[in-house]
Amino acid sequence: MVKYVCDPCGYVYDSAEGDPAGGIKPGTAFADIPASWVCPLCGVGKDQFYEVKD
Repeated sequence: MVKYVCDPCGYVYDSAEGDPAGGIKPGTAFADIPASWVCPLCGVGKDQFYEVKD
């Protein structure tokens, strides 16, 4: 499973969990998240995330 980690703060986006508080439903691939979405912990954009394989 592929996850994405926020470089500045370490938040892990897991598509299985999504980000319900941020309006992202579970099962949403990182590529399908709107460009306007930001890290729920530190507020940086998607461009600050990197891919990691589980």
